[in-house]
This record gives sequence, C-alpha cells and structure tokens, in this order.
Amino acid sequence: MQVTRAADYAIRVIIHLAGMPVGSWASHTQLAEAAECPPQFLSKVLQRLTRAGLVVSHRGNAGGFELPAARRKATLLDVVEAIEGPIHLNSCLDQCTPCSRLNWCPAHTVWDAAQSSLRSILSSAVIDELARETKWS
Repeated sequence: MQVTRAADYAIRVIIHLAGMPVGSWASHTQLAEAAECPPQFLSKVLQRLTRAGLVVSHRGNAGGFELPAARRKATLLDVVEAIEGPIHLNSCLDQCTPCSRLNWCPAHTVWDAAQSSLRSILSSAVIDELARETKWS
C-alpha cells in the first residue's frame, strides 16, 4: 500500500504554499519546481485541490495559487482525500457497498483498526504546523 504520486505532490504543494506569507501566491511553474513535479501532472493535482477548496487559483499573467488563511489548518487527511477520495484500506470498509462477510470475517476488525489509525494520524498532521517544521533549502 502506498500513497499515490498525485497525493504526494499535493502534500508537497500545500506545505510549500503554507510556508509563504498569508495572501501571497506562487505560480504554476514555481510550484512544479518546489514539488519536483512534471508541470502537466501538477495541473491535474492543482485542479483537484482547487475544487476541494484547499487552494485558490488566481488567473492571468501574474496569477498563481494561494493557500487561504482559513485552509492553513487543513490536515494531511484533507489533502489526501481531496486527491484520492475517502480512504478505504479494503473494500469491506466502504460504507456505500456493505460487505456480506462483515459479521463473520476475522480480518474486518483488523482492517477497521488500521484504517482508523491511519485516518487519526493523517488528521493530526496540520499543514501549517508541517510548514513551520520544514527545513527550506
């Protein structure tokens, strides 16, 4: 199990934006360099982050992307789910499609505990705090 490249790039971008002063923004090119991400791939990531309301896009020649002050308290869980959708370590944990083995499967409780732990850890990692810990090179 591994975080996708899209989610990894999204986290890099969000932390980079959180390290900038409130009200400032970075261009697509600057973000691609900071995230070490191919520009075309980053476009898709930024679209998802914008749709989720985590970043704001500014159009035009001097445009770019901004992390609004209110979203600096977002968590890694918010970012990952903006890119990937809700986390389900196993299909049996998806509330939309109930598992027929739920009542007797011994692995279900293990999957449930693992998912709860992952969600808890990701939701405790606040973007603003991570940006303050960053060792900018």
